[in-house]
Amino acid sequence: MGRGRVQLKRIENKINRQVTFSKRRGGLLKKAHEISVLCDAEVALIIFSHKGKLFEYATDSCMEKILERHERYAYAERQLVANDSETQGNWTIEYTRLKAKIDLLQRNHRHYMGEDLVSMSLKELQSLEQQLDTALKNIRTRKNDLMYESISELQKKEKKIQEQNNILAKKIKEKEQAVAQQAAQWEQPNYRVDTSCLPQQQPPPSLNIGGNSYHQEAPELGRNGLDLTLEPLYSCHLGCF
Repeated sequence: MGRGRVQLKRIENKINRQVTFSKRRGGLLKKAHEISVLCDAEVALIIFSHKGKLFEYATDSCMEKILERHERYAYAERQLVANDSETQGNWTIEYTRLKAKIDLLQRNHRHYMGEDLVSMSLKELQSLEQQLDTALKNIRTRKNDLMYESISELQKKEKKIQEQNNILAKKIKEKEQAVAQQAAQWEQPNYRVDTSCLPQQQPPPSLNIGGNSYHQEAPELGRNGLDLTLEPLYSCHLGCF
């Protein structure tokens, strides 16, 4: 059968207790060294025997450094607990103050809306009326300022649009003048007839009959103003026969 579970209690025999202390102390120091090496941890171990003899182990023999770090950590923990308690009390006071302020604001809001006026005295009503008059005056002043600013902005936009319209009208007028000039140029003839190259109109032939001269009327000109009459090849004088 296996060994049963050993009950932990104080060893009454002094010799056995000393032997057990030596064995367990060595094993505990060994375990502390192993965990510091394997896990890269800072370990500090302090053991006092029943006779008050000190046994200790510290990583890299820096017991004071580890103890100082432990002291800072413990102090921070105590301060955190104290601050939590103090903060809790401060939050209670702050809650009470904010709640009273909210109640006051809600009551004033109801008064400004014309509600819950029964509990107010004459002096309070007069003060409320004065506050409302002042607020109304400020509101109207601000409204007028905004209206003036809006009107001024609209006037600036109107002026800018008018200038743009004038520029566009000027461009349209110049364009119409250019088109009119171009149309007038197209209406004029592209060439002129050189009349110097045309044959000169000859006077009508004259007939001399019995000493009397007769002039033949000039035939009508053609449609284009050209002389279409045929000049006689020979001048016939009847007087020669």
